[in-house]
Amino acid sequence: MMNRRSLLALTGVALALPARAQSTWPDRPVTLVAPFTPGGPVDALARLLAAGLQAKSGVPAVVENRPGGGGSIGIASVARAAPDGTTLLVAAAGNLTINPSLIRNAPFNVERDLAPVAILASSPNVIAVGPNVPAATVAELLALARSTPGGLSYGSPGAGSQQHLAGELIASRSGAPLTHIPYRGSSHAATDLVSGQIHFVISNLLAVQPLITSGRARAIAQLATTRSAMLPDVPTLAEAGQAPLDVRSWFGVLVPRATPAPLVNAIHAACGAVARSEATQDAFRRQALEAMDESPDDFATRLREETSRWAEVIRTARIQLDN
Repeated sequence: MMNRRSLLALTGVALALPARAQSTWPDRPVTLVAPFTPGGPVDALARLLAAGLQAKSGVPAVVENRPGGGGSIGIASVARAAPDGTTLLVAAAGNLTINPSLIRNAPFNVERDLAPVAILASSPNVIAVGPNVPAATVAELLALARSTPGGLSYGSPGAGSQQHLAGELIASRSGAPLTHIPYRGSSHAATDLVSGQIHFVISNLLAVQPLITSGRARAIAQLATTRSAMLPDVPTLAEAGQAPLDVRSWFGVLVPRATPAPLVNAIHAACGAVARSEATQDAFRRQALEAMDESPDDFATRLREETSRWAEVIRTARIQLDN
């Protein structure tokens, strides 16, 4: 989702923030663990946050990439870290709410081992149909699936992704025959959508935004409770007459569970200051991201609800990954 050029621009924005001391902020270097290799969206956001936190506090903040196990290695390392505010986790929604139900013998338990701090940003997920699919609404798409021998196929960025599970949930609720086609990333699914290899995609906005803008694909619904400002003319599932479904691709910050509440609140405030600046939000919008402002308690509620929802989908659809 974020390239290196965008990362440099975002880092420059973060460094421009004024420095303000936090009385409970650590006075030792802070490490932000990104549980993936450099260059991806989690790494980019972690580096943005590190630059902003360092500029605000004057305390060095560095990113440590700890990939492996679908994010499990990095997440587990933070769960075992000292609860003193010097080790932060930056992770994506699926790592925290889906992988625990898919990865056998996961070396961590999110609710037991980690304390939610803040959500930095999120990207809307949309249902987009190809140019040759005669459906202008979700109702028409599901009706077409029921009337087409073999049903319709949809692409996602991979098996076990939020978008894959959202499709399984929509199929279960509607009774429409939908066949999932996993890809290695949303951009590959978008390519096959335009060529007619699949009927529709469930995708983050960034991957399909150029196709929507150029008319090569049509967004017929967004998976959210309210319309994104980036998609003002695209209805939510509820507005389209379907059961509501909130599936945003968000990126969160967490710390070891025993971290004191005043320190959690201080980190939350600092993360919010980085994310709320207008320049940062402008940079987010260029990457089809939106800043989110949820309290640690609200973030904890989101984690519990999404984890429970996806665990049920995984059980019902009997989804298994080789791991």
